[in-house]
Amino acid sequence: MSKLTYAAKRAMKMDWKRMAQTADMLHEKTGKSRGWLLADMVKCALQYNAGYMDYKIAAMYNLNDAQRSTVITRGISNSIVRRMNDKAYWHSFDDKTEFNTLFADQVGRKWIKADMELTEERLRAFLDGLPSVLFKPLEGSSGVGIVKFEQKDWADLPAFLKKIQGMGDGLLEELLVQHPDMARLCPTSVNTVRIATLLGDKQEGIGYAFLRIGNGKVMDNVDQGGMAARVDLESGRLLTVAADKAGNVFDRHPMTGTPIIGFTIPYFEEAKAMCLAAMHKVPQVRFVAWDVAITADGPRFIEGNSFPSHAVPQFAAHYPDGIGILPEFRKFIDI
Repeated sequence: MSKLTYAAKRAMKMDWKRMAQTADMLHEKTGKSRGWLLADMVKCALQYNAGYMDYKIAAMYNLNDAQRSTVITRGISNSIVRRMNDKAYWHSFDDKTEFNTLFADQVGRKWIKADMELTEERLRAFLDGLPSVLFKPLEGSSGVGIVKFEQKDWADLPAFLKKIQGMGDGLLEELLVQHPDMARLCPTSVNTVRIATLLGDKQEGIGYAFLRIGNGKVMDNVDQGGMAARVDLESGRLLTVAADKAGNVFDRHPMTGTPIIGFTIPYFEEAKAMCLAAMHKVPQVRFVAWDVAITADGPRFIEGNSFPSHAVPQFAAHYPDGIGILPEFRKFIDI
């Protein structure tokens, strides 16, 4: 395919409306001209396979070409997943009941499938003694559709059963109680460590780790208003300020005032070991981002992602020198 043909096809796929809106927003933020920003966005799309969201959250408008070449853009991320993960095996991670069954020891909590087959008797037995539960859609991502329920919500059990069955197929899970140190950051959500493992052609191991921190909602996901900070793989300490998807940065949590930089994650060595062992369970899926909760008794899996989001690992605030995370991936695979 000629460069001209590629450029034409790429241009047809661009979301010009969203790109123009992003250029307007970045003009207000940076003072750079709208025309320059839009033209530069197009350049990054053609040269680095970057979408308008990549351009914004990685602050590519502030980077030179050498720095831009180290960013994992949407196109690069998609190619890594296609290469590393056999789609025939994604179901082991995408179906939450399959995941909870396959990794039962690491999940370590009660759960039950919530569908039209669920009876009042089985639901009552599951809820017995639990102060709160989460409903999760059977498949989904970014925290969409997750709802927290407390004992008062199932005081009328038949009505509660009817309600959750009306929410579509999903599962109910015992709500984990996070380690007190993790709750100091944000008590409204279980703040999870995202640890990415790679079974690479060059080597295998952990590519990166980020702590995802909530900001008032029940979820810590950045698509639900949460934030993230980069974790040092050796010490388990937070290396950077926290950042959210809107580009806001925090050196202290805005709700609790807890310092971000220097915060040390409990049981981090155990969390790493758990992920390194788990990555061999489905070897056909060689790049997995594990979401790990830290409890007083150690790490527990929340889920594993067979198509990891590339947003968190490229927030500009995590790379003050402008060098992105792509060099870390090149230790595992050729890109």
